[in-house]
Order: sequence, then C-alpha cells, then structure tokens
Amino acid sequence: MKPSILMIILLFAFFSGCSQTDDNTETVSIKPYFPPTNSEVWESVSPESLNWNTAFLPELKAFLDEKNTDAFIILKNGRIVVEYYYNDFTSATPHEWNSAGKTLTAFTTGMALQDGYLSLDDSTTEYLGLGWTVMTSEQEAAITIRHQLTMTSGGDYNVADTSCIKPECLQYLNEPGSFWFYHNAFYTLLQPVMDVAIPEGFDNYFSEKLKNPIGMSGTWLQFNYNRVFFSNARSMARFGILNLNHGNWDGYQLLDENYFQSMTSTSQNLNKAYGYLWWLNGKESYRLPQTTLELQGKLIPNAPDDLFAALGKDDQKLYIVPSQDLIVIRMGGNAGNPLPGPSGFDDELWGKLAALFNY
Repeated sequence: MKPSILMIILLFAFFSGCSQTDDNTETVSIKPYFPPTNSEVWESVSPESLNWNTAFLPELKAFLDEKNTDAFIILKNGRIVVEYYYNDFTSATPHEWNSAGKTLTAFTTGMALQDGYLSLDDSTTEYLGLGWTVMTSEQEAAITIRHQLTMTSGGDYNVADTSCIKPECLQYLNEPGSFWFYHNAFYTLLQPVMDVAIPEGFDNYFSEKLKNPIGMSGTWLQFNYNRVFFSNARSMARFGILNLNHGNWDGYQLLDENYFQSMTSTSQNLNKAYGYLWWLNGKESYRLPQTTLELQGKLIPNAPDDLFAALGKDDQKLYIVPSQDLIVIRMGGNAGNPLPGPSGFDDELWGKLAALFNY
C-alpha cells in the first residue's frame, strides 16, 4: 500500500528536525526558546544530549574559578546548558556590565531610529546644542550619531581623561569618520542625545521598549562620567537571546532587521572588528582600546568566525555565536587583563570552550 501524503509529510518533518553528528548519532535540533518574562522558570538542556565533552566540565569550572569569575552561563538556543556561580553570587545577584553595556545603548539607539526620534546622520550638536565641545562650530557640527556609535568621532584621545564629557575635554584631532579610537566620552554622550530626542527620556524609553518586554532586571548607575548597567547574569542572557534572534523576542520584532544587521557588521573600514558598539570576530584585522595600532588576524582566534560580542572592563563578556545557536556569559573580576574591552582572556576561554563543544 502506498504511504499517504500525510505520512510522508510527518516523516519529512521528523527527519528534517534531526542532525547527524560525527559519531553517526542523531540529535533532535532545539527550537528557539524564550524564557517567560514574568517568571524565573527557565528551561534547560543537558550537555550530554548535545554530545558535548562533559568530561571536560570539571576543568572548565576550575578554570573559571581561578580566573575570578562570579557568574558563568552557556545557553543553546535560549535554554541553559551550564550555569555556575562563585563567590556567594547567585542567579539573582546583580553585577556591573561595564562597557558590555554599550550594546544596550546601541540597541536602544536603533529603536529610537525606527520610532522616528533621530537619524544616525544627525549632527550631535542638534541635540546637545552649540558648545558641547571646545572645537570650532564647523568641527563640532560634523560629528554625528553614527560617529558616536562607531568610535570615529575624531576627538583628541591624548587628553588626560577620555571618559571626561566636559567641553574642555572634547577637543579636535581628526576629521570625523577618518580615524578609529575607543574614545569613551563620545559614546557616553549618546544617552544624553536620546534624553533630548525621546520625549520620555532615555531611561524610561529603555525600560519600556527593551528591558521590560524581554523580562530583564537591572538599572543604570552613575560612576563619575560613566553610566554603568547592573543586572544579574540571567538578564544578560535574555539580552543575548534577543540578539541571537536578530532583535526578535518570541515573535515580537523589537528592532528593525536592517539596523540589526548594520549593528552587528563592520561599521567602517578603520576597525573591521567593530560594529555599532559590538565587537566582531572572524575579520582579517582589528584595533583595540587604548591603542592606535591595527593588528592582523582574528579578534578571538579560538572562537567561531561568526561570533559577535559585548565586552566590558574586567572581563564582562556576552558572546553570541549564531552558527551554533550559542550564548556564553561571563561576569566577574579581572581575569588577568584589566582592559576596557577585548582581552587575552577571550581567546584563553574559547580554547577551553572549543574542547567542551568538540570543535
């Protein structure tokens, strides 16, 4: 008897949901998961079911402990596979994101763009008013929101404090768009720009449009010139899930797909490993904070080429790997490289993860 059309469809659906591993065992692919926004309940999946090298987990756990880690999570398509806490931290303990929080500002900027509050090519002066720097009016007017997002504002990085946002600290050095330098002050002024552009201000807009819809906790706190976001590691994981799914949360598109692609792609030709405040792996060269040198090779050689990341001082890490449906979060103290973004810890950690994932 010939199989019915319905049976053929069901068989096709079953086998298309399976993938073949190197040892010829079949594993059912995991559909995207979004944890409830009003609950701490979170689905998990075992590393054994993913054919990971579970014998390596004790070594990874010890390595993270040695590296001053407070929280560490690995997710597969939104589900928790590994979750470790150290130093009295728990899933509810807040931790600073440091510069990894720049990506929250980049995402919010995109939402303000799609809501019509601003354009990336608007002059920053349009929102902060004349005299927000000590440059000439022509030099100042040439700086745009896009330059702030891409670290290409051209400000003098030889000043005493590149976090200082006082006008006397914001001096001219290069034509905007002609040089890349990790000048923190020009990034910091993005939130004041949105305070003017958005009727309810940045904080309320951020909570209403981004934080609350995906169930994040956390708040922005002021430290000298910088505003730093604090949340627990699971809230960082929620933001990771949102970006793994291109700005979509459980069917609701929070961020325009075109902006998302621009945000997580090379944003200029000066530092190919930099998008809109996101770091990008797999490029032929990169530049690092606090230096003007261009370095050859990939940002994180041990990591997959399609990885993009939110990276903060003292090794706050949010890694996203679309090809593997993976998200990795690390929060903690300095792991040995007290740098504001990428550090040697990135490649060291991904060497360990490659062994776990059987790359």
